[in-house]
Amino acid sequence: MFVHFASYNVWNEWGGTGMDWFFALVIFTISYIFIISEKMNRALIACLGGVFMLFAGVLDLNAAFLNHIDWHTIVLLLSMMILVSITSQSGFFEYLAVFLAKIIKGKPIPLLIMVSTLTAIGSALLNNVTTVLLMVPIVITLTRMLYISAIPYLMATILASNIGGTATLIGDPPNLMIGQAVDHLTFNDFLVHLGPVVLVIYIVIMIGICFLYRKQLHVKLEDQRTLMKVHPRSYLKDKNLLFKSVTVLTLTTIGFMIQPLLNVDLTSVAMAGALLLMLLTHEDKETEEVFQGVEWVTLFFFVGLFMLVGGLKEVGIIDEIAKSIIYYTEGDVPKTAMLILWSSGILSGFVDNIPFVAAMIPVILEFQDYGMTNLDPLWWALALGACLGGNGTLIGASSNVIVAGLAMKAKQPFSYMDFLKIGAPTAIVSFIISSIYIYFRYLIYFQ
Repeated sequence: MFVHFASYNVWNEWGGTGMDWFFALVIFTISYIFIISEKMNRALIACLGGVFMLFAGVLDLNAAFLNHIDWHTIVLLLSMMILVSITSQSGFFEYLAVFLAKIIKGKPIPLLIMVSTLTAIGSALLNNVTTVLLMVPIVITLTRMLYISAIPYLMATILASNIGGTATLIGDPPNLMIGQAVDHLTFNDFLVHLGPVVLVIYIVIMIGICFLYRKQLHVKLEDQRTLMKVHPRSYLKDKNLLFKSVTVLTLTTIGFMIQPLLNVDLTSVAMAGALLLMLLTHEDKETEEVFQGVEWVTLFFFVGLFMLVGGLKEVGIIDEIAKSIIYYTEGDVPKTAMLILWSSGILSGFVDNIPFVAAMIPVILEFQDYGMTNLDPLWWALALGACLGGNGTLIGASSNVIVAGLAMKAKQPFSYMDFLKIGAPTAIVSFIISSIYIYFRYLIYFQ
């Protein structure tokens, strides 16, 4: 399928005035640079950028709040944060980790696989940022008990979080943003279309990690015995809270899976789960205390980010990017999908994947106006590239930075270059596997 733009001048018509698009581009670029540098809080920078869009006249306040800020995404994130926050206070996640560690008797390689698998599953069913916040303290505790280096396990945790988060709609923020932007893509669609390739990538990468760190994965017999004496139940803080939170979290996850049958959107399912759990636990956990556990910085970052990208949309920059990509690929779906996969993957390794995906979503949506009818291969290419690209460098994803910070606090630091030696090859291998998968599952039919 081809759309011909051979004689099209891609920069000939801008949506707004010359000054409007100039201001929009300058504000977005400066904000992006500050977000990447991490010299200041990224939520503050994103919100400041959004406000500057308003003062520059690029955005109207009503348009920003009604048209550009995706409140479905904001509320869905808020609801999941509430669910996980309450559940984590029961000690359930720590109990599960120690319980599984005892099953494998503290053997180092099975322990690495167990930690990685638990992280991957948690990242798929919750989200990768929340999962690493829960898993890293457990990893540090277990490795201290066994007197071994935590670095192989922390590296595996990062890689597993980004790979596992790729498999579902709620696992990684880019998927969540894509799911909210494309009405017909459900929780099950992400699982069915991305799950198989994620499983293959996960197996390949874990084999590589185990081989790479094989000389460091040794535990003394007496240290294994120490771990075996630890009682997992000692980590359970409140059994009543445990039962309520795990039950509601399970019901919410099931709700995501059967969402098409319920005829309600994912945000409604998540919001119902969060409110139900707050109602059931209000005597144990004050509402004010629950809201204090919410990652408000992340939510405000999304608000500012939506306003920044909204400014680009208002002046027509997003539309011109879409035209230029189609002009370059001549509307060929396979070429476009591969370009999106590799460009989003590489760029997401050096910049945060959230603002990149926020900018790319309206670009792909514009393709419908230029002859492309089936955009699904492009959405899967964007999801795989952006999520898996987060493994490329230490600043490629929020979860990476969080793990590095916690590792330094626990006196198990690793540098940018230490991670790059592991992350970059992981990302490249992931892109190659993804390219093969996308081509033979979707793109071969366009030949």
